[in-house]
Amino acid sequence: MSYYKVLGLNKEPFSTSPDPSFFFLSREHKAALCRLQIAVTLRRGLSVILGDVGTGKTTLSRKLSRVLSNEDDVIFRMVLNPYFRTEQQFLSRIAKLFHISVPPSATALDLIEAVERYLFRAGVEEQKTVVLLIDEAQILPKFVFETLRILLNYETNEYKILQLVLLGQMELLPRISGMANFWDRIALKYVINPLGEDEIKRMIEFRLKQAGGNGTSGALFTDEAIRRIWQHAGGYPRKLNLICHDCLEYLVMYDKRLVDEDVVGQVIDAEVKPFSDVAVGSAAEAPAEEVDEEPVPESHPERKLQMFSLGPDNEPHTTLNESQS
Repeated sequence: MSYYKVLGLNKEPFSTSPDPSFFFLSREHKAALCRLQIAVTLRRGLSVILGDVGTGKTTLSRKLSRVLSNEDDVIFRMVLNPYFRTEQQFLSRIAKLFHISVPPSATALDLIEAVERYLFRAGVEEQKTVVLLIDEAQILPKFVFETLRILLNYETNEYKILQLVLLGQMELLPRISGMANFWDRIALKYVINPLGEDEIKRMIEFRLKQAGGNGTSGALFTDEAIRRIWQHAGGYPRKLNLICHDCLEYLVMYDKRLVDEDVVGQVIDAEVKPFSDVAVGSAAEAPAEEVDEEPVPESHPERKLQMFSLGPDNEPHTTLNESQS
């Protein structure tokens, strides 16, 4: 018997797989999904969604796929692994995704012309909304951005023919902000932030309800436990799901009925820490060695770290943070 059935549930409530039926619409995700739907419906062209690891970008893409795939006039395709070695390899993948017939000996020029013909036929003659979503866009090779820029040039007097959605980690931002001819084409820029403490409780309630529970986190999680989970996971959905899953496992293994603050503490203490954290901890325990340090000349310039962020005007801002001595 699965552990969740012991707890009176029908499904695993805290899976880390991107199941759209377990997608909790936080304020951030609801705003991102709504704005993406508007951008695609109006056929505005390029949309970019950014977020740290574990903020729910991939699950958002599955939710968008489910919503748009129900529309008869939408052709929706996704690229989940965007690592390509050549332009021809990238265009071949696009042709395959959209079922575009090309000869095996087709060159990159042949492929892009075939994609162009398809876009005009589907997007203009048949009045379909053609959507291409690329996940993990931060690993895209530079030449792919140039190819995408060319595809985004295809338009009528009223709309862009290709709707391109890029989802990526924050390191994508400095890459695309340095490409003026690509950055200027972005119709939607949005950053997904971690969940707030008030949303964590509602997320747990939602996922338990979706799994067949009664929908109240109080049945399995105390408020103190939820607060401790939020403090440890920092509002990142992936981390939240991992620790909540481990807490439910703990209940089954030790024949308990309630996740309280003590249970969360036990689960956190039992976590396998990253090697860097273990190394730092070991170094802190080791006796310090006396080292003769050379004085830093007063004339030595302070190092500065360049940071990128989206400002209120949705443009990339550069700030200089002085390093702490």
